[in-house]
Amino acid sequence: MRGLPGSGKSHWVESYLTSLSLEEAIAIRQRGYFSTDSYFIQDGDGKYRFTPNKLAQYHQLNLTAFIQALGRAEPTVICDNTNMAHWEFSAYVAAAKAMGYQVREVLIGQVMDAQHQALCAQRNQHGVKLEQIQQMAKQFQP
Repeated sequence: MRGLPGSGKSHWVESYLTSLSLEEAIAIRQRGYFSTDSYFIQDGDGKYRFTPNKLAQYHQLNLTAFIQALGRAEPTVICDNTNMAHWEFSAYVAAAKAMGYQVREVLIGQVMDAQHQALCAQRNQHGVKLEQIQQMAKQFQP
């Protein structure tokens, strides 16, 4: 998955999962769906709390879990991160291809469109402000 915060990446994944059988959807949710955001959700209250100094660690944990799913030969493995620059997702792609997976890159929204950026700022669930979204968009590599 690729897209700005609030673009609808997670919504797209949920729509995709609901198109599958219940068994397939549960399997992917439990063993094949990875997002660095999930590491910022607090166990006690289930709320998202972004901690900048944990970002690198959590990205590494997410990548490790993703690769472990590939190693288990999960039929579908999804990385739901923003992935604005190629370096952000190149390790995921390389690992998947090395393990014989077909890679599908799904970009949600028109990253460089000002209206799309404003919409993302309004609806993202993590409090990312428009200025931050605009900065992220500048990092985008098609």
